[in-house]
This record gives sequence, structure tokens and C-alpha cells, in this order.
Amino acid sequence: MSSLRSLIVALLVAVSVAGCATPDRPAKVSPPVVIPESTWRQIDRDIVAVSLDAKNQATHHARDAMQSWRTLVYQRTGTDFIPWFSGYWTRQWLTMKVTWYKLSAGGERDPTVDRLADYLQGQYQDRVLEPVARESDPDKIMEQTTKLYIWLLGELLQRIPQRYGVPLDQFNRRLQGIPAIALAPPPTHSASLYQITHAEPVGTLPAYVALVARIRNVSTNSGAKTWSSNAGLSSVAKRTSERLASELVTRGVASSVSLVVGRAIGMMISLGMTGFTLIVREKERPEMEAQFRKSLNVAFDEEWRDLIRDPDTGVLAGVYYISGQIEGSLTNTVTLSIQYEPIP
Repeated sequence: MSSLRSLIVALLVAVSVAGCATPDRPAKVSPPVVIPESTWRQIDRDIVAVSLDAKNQATHHARDAMQSWRTLVYQRTGTDFIPWFSGYWTRQWLTMKVTWYKLSAGGERDPTVDRLADYLQGQYQDRVLEPVARESDPDKIMEQTTKLYIWLLGELLQRIPQRYGVPLDQFNRRLQGIPAIALAPPPTHSASLYQITHAEPVGTLPAYVALVARIRNVSTNSGAKTWSSNAGLSSVAKRTSERLASELVTRGVASSVSLVVGRAIGMMISLGMTGFTLIVREKERPEMEAQFRKSLNVAFDEEWRDLIRDPDTGVLAGVYYISGQIEGSLTNTVTLSIQYEPIP
């Protein structure tokens, strides 16, 4: 029995040793999924399609936001700027400014109209545009719209790999090869489609920051966002200057009469002219305000449309730039006529 036990123990030890000496079997590696080139072409078409879809939705947002901004500007213009402009004492002050402009012109070309236009534009900026900007303005709308486009793009892109059974890592590599922002050096001013849709948040991405800064810089240099320099308001300032200049002639006649008849009677004449002018002004005020409001609205609406349509300086400039980069880089594989089928 003892020999039998010894034999069993020896066999167990041998099996154990043999088992330990057996090398580990290599794990099975699944072969990489090969995606046909025809599938990648269809994926590229879908990328362009979702870009167009996101751009369309962002455009609707921008129009709604700009409409709200325009309403605020109209309201502020009616409650603050026009009553200030049409007030009697404001007109007196403007008349004094016209006088000073003419006296300081010297032998140069009369700058009265231009200087008065600058003054009125500054007043409009202070009384209307800056207070409204605390709530909304084209710069804020431009950045909000760009971020909305990028967010929508990221949401729609997530559905594409599932549709074609493409591994996520391969799809992400595809997105990394598609430029979305490609500004001048340094390299940090460039970003791929993958980077802009995966940055958290996108406002921290250096390329995005550089793009927004460039759009604002172009807008400032071109005067696109300073609509008060528009020809419409300048024409209003010119007509105002001419009218105020004509009032100076009337006052000049009154001053001449006061010198002839003496100081006491002259003062009465001057006070009488002031009272008469005040009465006339109040009677004319509703019509003058209506005309001025119409002129302002025409000038503002023209610039408002430019802020929506201009691809370089408008509220959709960021959307147009990024979508142009994406869609332009895929023109070799995508036909121009795309029938977009929403991804379920």
C-alpha cells in the first residue's frame, strides 16, 4: 500500500510540473474590420449632409436671435433716443454745436455735417446700442450660433458609425483627417473636425478662440458692427445740420434787431423768439419724430440684413467658415447634389 501511495504522489507531482511548464496560449486577436472605400465615400456624404443640416438649424437660431435684438433696439430707440433728439433743449444744444463747428472750421472745408454725424452716432451708441448689448448683440449671437452649430454637428455625427457598422476608433480617425479650422500659424490655430466636436468646452480650444477673434477683428475694421456709421444716419445728420444752420440765420436776424432797439427790448425779443420756437417745435415734434424714426429704421434694417447675410463679418461667419472647411475638404468624394436622409 505504501508503494502504491508513493506512486500516486509521484504521478500528481509530475502532472503538476508538466502543467506549470506548459506555455500560455496566445489570445486570439480579431482581424481588423476592413471598411470598403465605397462605404467611406458614403460616410463622407453623410458628414457633409449633417453639416448642412446643422448649418440650417443654426441659421434659424441666428435669425430668431437677431429679430429679438432688433426688437430691443427699436424699443430703446423709441423710448430714449428719439425723445432726446427731438426735445427742444437738445435741438438748442445741437444748434450751438453747429455754430462751434462752423467757427472752428477756419479756412478748411466745412466739417459741420461730418462732425454732427459723429456726435449723433456716439449718442446712439451710448443711449441705445450699449444698453441693449448688456442683454444681446451681434457679437454674442455670432458666438452662440457657432457653438450651436458645433454642438449639433457633434450630435449628428455620433449616429453615423452605427448606421454603417464602422468601429468608433476608425470613424474618429476619419474625423481627425478632416480640417475644421485652418488659420495661419501657429499650429494651435488649426483644428480637425474631431477636435472641435470633442473639445469640452469648445470655447477653450485655441483654434476656436483664434477664429472668433479674427471674425471680430474683421468686423471692427470693416465697420460692419458699427451700423451707426451707415449712410442712412449720415443723411439724417446732414438734413439736421442744414435745418439747424437755417435756424442760426433766424437767430442772427433777431440778434441784429436787439442791437438796434436796445438791450431791454432786445431781451424781450429774444425771449419771445425762444417761446415762439418752443411752441412751433412742440407742434412739429410728432411729425419730426415720425420722419426721424423712419429714417433710422431704414438705415438700421439695411445693416441688420448685412449682419445676417455677410459670410465674413455677420452673425453666421463662424458657421460659414467651419462648414466651408469641412464641406470643401470632402468635395473630392462628395457630389454637389446631396439628398440628406436623416439618421434615425
